[in-house]
Amino acid sequence: MFDDLQAASDRGTASVAEWKAIVATYQQPSTPRAVWQLVNTFGLYLLLWVLMYFSLRVSFWLTFPLAVLAGGILVRIFIIFHDCGHGSFLKSRRVNDIIGFVAGMFTFTPYYHWRWEHSLHHATSGDLDRRGTGDVWTLTVEEYLKSSGWTRFAYRLSRNPVILFMIAPAFLFIVRERFPSPRANAREKHSVWWMNLAILGMVCGLIALFGWKAYLFIQLTISMVGGAAGVWMFYVQHQFDGVYWERGEEWDYTTAALHGSSFYKLPKILQWFSGNIGFHHIHHLSPRIPNYNLERCHNAHQLFREVPPVTLLASFRSVTFHLWDEESRKLISFRQLKRRRKSEAERQAA
Repeated sequence: MFDDLQAASDRGTASVAEWKAIVATYQQPSTPRAVWQLVNTFGLYLLLWVLMYFSLRVSFWLTFPLAVLAGGILVRIFIIFHDCGHGSFLKSRRVNDIIGFVAGMFTFTPYYHWRWEHSLHHATSGDLDRRGTGDVWTLTVEEYLKSSGWTRFAYRLSRNPVILFMIAPAFLFIVRERFPSPRANAREKHSVWWMNLAILGMVCGLIALFGWKAYLFIQLTISMVGGAAGVWMFYVQHQFDGVYWERGEEWDYTTAALHGSSFYKLPKILQWFSGNIGFHHIHHLSPRIPNYNLERCHNAHQLFREVPPVTLLASFRSVTFHLWDEESRKLISFRQLKRRRKSEAERQAA
């Protein structure tokens, strides 16, 4: 196998069979790495809650930065939750499900229901004909222009950074995740109610320990920071310059993975907090690769290394991408569309 990998690396290309052979090496969970990640993530998160408890005796201003840091750790907890949902974190499915449920309590996300929705995201990512589940609302230019005034207003509002990265995450994790999708089956629906019950017990216990005012202050800070960072990561992973979108029959899984999901090249400290999920092109190529193996897989083959990175600085451009233009095959802004329509009107009037 390694001779085949070397030959593919020398060519800089890989067939489906070759890249499957490459990723298979990194799909094997590592118990030591997984356990260490549990210790340095959940351990640190619980330690921060202890520190916040004692910091309240001094000042809320001391508690606040600890809560912000805990919000960053919450993103890492969500990645462990995410890996458990894919069955990639550990070899045992049962242990994955247990850890996933516990992580779901901390992130306010029902494990089985989210796993079902997320599987639909992986099956349809980059397919224009199958949008709408587990993704960011994205319209094409033609769809936007044909929409009613109310739909345009709602769409523009949903693309406002304050709404998208501050209000929407809070609504998503605190409110929306409390209710199952009508399309979910019985197991997924029941998982929502069981998670709601578990969260209620956790919240009541923490209120009894911290008091309701202190708890709300801490939890809302953590949820706002973690939610905003998590939604930002997800947004940049699928809304970037050069992203791939195609219609049904033209859609290709490998291309959608490598070019419809970004390689978000973050500074090492942010890579740690985000659980290596910046290597999202690798994750979409093979969701069975645990987060602690994503970078290793990326470095294993030239095909992966040649995926253009999205740097932290460059990623801020993503907030200006609003619509998919099927003619130019790229994301454009509302302003670009306005200029284009103005130029077309002037040409027609001349």
